[in-house]
Amino acid sequence: MAPCIRIRLARFGRRNSPLYNIVVAKSRSRRDGKPIEVLGTYNPIPRPINPSSLIPPKEDLPVKLVKDIELDFEKSKYWIGVGAQPSKTVIRLFQKAGILGEEWSSFDKNKKILNSKQVVPPRNVIE
Repeated sequence: MAPCIRIRLARFGRRNSPLYNIVVAKSRSRRDGKPIEVLGTYNPIPRPINPSSLIPPKEDLPVKLVKDIELDFEKSKYWIGVGAQPSKTVIRLFQKAGILGEEWSSFDKNKKILNSKQVVPPRNVIE
């Protein structure tokens, strides 16, 4: 039996400053091992985006914090389409990016349904 293909995070970066690659890898391979393909990057550390940096400062504007996600949409949709299983964190990131629909949020519920031998409705990738 061939190992399952997973879409998951591989950690890079320094200590206390993580940076993750979103990768397609075999489920039994090491976390930071060689992936099949790299789909993008995710920086979980919020960085400030201040709109006053673009215009002259007249008053103090609120600082907005943003987490960076760089993602190749076509490759991600391809791997979901061929049956690669995303991890829980990747499901959440893909939903924020608009690749996966809301029916993917019931990931744990569907595992329990599969164990009780009921039919699970198909989940769709947003086009």
